[in-house]
Amino acid sequence: MSAAAATADAPAPKGKKKLLIIIIAAVVVLALAGVGAVLMLKKSPAEHEDADDGHAKPAVAKARDPKAAPVFAPLEPFTVNLADKEAERYAQVGITLELVDSSTEGALKTFMPAVRNNILMLLAHKTSAELMERDGKEKLAREVAREAARGLGIELEDEEDEEEDTSSKRKKRKRAPAQELPITAVYFSTFIIQ
Repeated sequence: MSAAAATADAPAPKGKKKLLIIIIAAVVVLALAGVGAVLMLKKSPAEHEDADDGHAKPAVAKARDPKAAPVFAPLEPFTVNLADKEAERYAQVGITLELVDSSTEGALKTFMPAVRNNILMLLAHKTSAELMERDGKEKLAREVAREAARGLGIELEDEEDEEEDTSSKRKKRKRAPAQELPITAVYFSTFIIQ
């Protein structure tokens, strides 16, 4: 056997093994630190805002899993008299809710009378001027998601109370963490105001 072959089969000295273990450990630590940094940077802008202003806000929409099929729950159209005082006006609104998962669809069917009642009450307090503008429709979509969640038995703080707390000079009260809504989006299929 040659001298070169004998040294190739011989075990590495203990000092080289320790150095190799230290290098591997350092690479693993750096990889974990990189993964942690990526996860921190991947935090959504809404989560950054919540952390900045000191209180949590309920999210209406959250990121969808691109592999999962969306779950839609179309509601029967709503026809309601509006709160206009100068003239009799009414609205016919078709609403489709996008749900977090199919189990929420079963709960929605069970609590449908409460959900429809809450949405009807919400619509009946709107004026045609509020609903004509895009901002009014977007606000209505957020409110419909909240009222549908309330119909499902999820207790939420009123948005008006939150606005009063932030605008007043009184000491802010601590809030419980926001509960995620089971409705990820609200879509209008018809929107007629007469």
